[in-house]
Amino acid sequence: MNGFYNNIIDNIIALRIVIASAVLIVIFLIGSSGYHLIEGMNFFEGFYMTFITITTIGFSELTNLSTGGRVFTMGIFVMGIGVISYIASQTTQLIFESELFRLRAMKKQLRKMEDHYIVAGYGRIGHRIAEVLQEADIPLVVVENQESSIERIRSDKLLYVAGDAQDEEVLQEAGIERAKGLICTLSRDQDNVFVTLIAREINRNIFILVRTNQHQNTKKILRAGADKVISPYEIGADRMANVILRPHVDQFINRIQSGSPQEQIQDHVFDEIKVFEGSELDGKTLSEARIRQKYFVVIIAIIPHEKEHIHFNPGSDDRISAGDSLIVLGDIERIEHLREEGCDDYRSLSERVSRHAFTKHFNSKQEDTNSV
Repeated sequence: MNGFYNNIIDNIIALRIVIASAVLIVIFLIGSSGYHLIEGMNFFEGFYMTFITITTIGFSELTNLSTGGRVFTMGIFVMGIGVISYIASQTTQLIFESELFRLRAMKKQLRKMEDHYIVAGYGRIGHRIAEVLQEADIPLVVVENQESSIERIRSDKLLYVAGDAQDEEVLQEAGIERAKGLICTLSRDQDNVFVTLIAREINRNIFILVRTNQHQNTKKILRAGADKVISPYEIGADRMANVILRPHVDQFINRIQSGSPQEQIQDHVFDEIKVFEGSELDGKTLSEARIRQKYFVVIIAIIPHEKEHIHFNPGSDDRISAGDSLIVLGDIERIEHLREEGCDDYRSLSERVSRHAFTKHFNSKQEDTNSV
């Protein structure tokens, strides 16, 4: 609704500028014709006299003007300078009011945000994370204090809070109390630790994912309240080592994770599916469910409901129950078929993520870490 009103106001101001510009053109035509009739100048000379009069350049007159010509010049000056001033004021209003309304609308939208994700830091990693979440229609807010990064956020059309993520008020403005998760991607580990401490103090239930540059800082960040710590450099190094040690495994993973459908293995992906009560799979063993034969999907693992362990490579006698999560590999369309027809899960990706209880899976880990 705010965007609708903003567009109306912008259109009104733009229309005023167009009308004023048309009036200015008319003044130039009147000026050129008037100097021709009064002083006998040709059209270009009259246009030139009108131009230097309105713009107050102050060049000398082309000819000595008669009394009528001077009166006409004063009239042209008053009308022209008035129209130019009006155009300038309306243009300034359009720029500043558009920005003001945009900021007001964004602040109002921020106050309504809930079950969203906050990305602290919009560097290369933060930008990529935000890009993926945005493509999945996951609600998110970016916190950034670098003007160059803020300009990039604006161009990406993301909600943001300009400020330091280490400032409690900035996090509160980003809706930390109502947020589902916080993703810290600041460049310095100590900054991520401080943000984690503040966020955990404000919201005890929020899921906190933190980037670290040095592996030895992982325990410190976990003690500060993070649920999961990831080192992009270690992951990148391990991936590069696997290219040498396990080239075909890396090629397989690369094909699955590739963003280009042409390079994927028949659009096969890893995914997770929750089994709902009363669904076709609820209460059946894998052999009874015949998932591979009916849906052409491979079950990699089962994560039982309300249990911490992951059951890898389940056997045909393993039973599926309501609340369990299935880790699957298969064609995208067939996975969606299994999700809806076999498990009665009709939620969108954003709904599945926003309702996922991350902290439940990390509570035991957090307690063990705090006891160290």
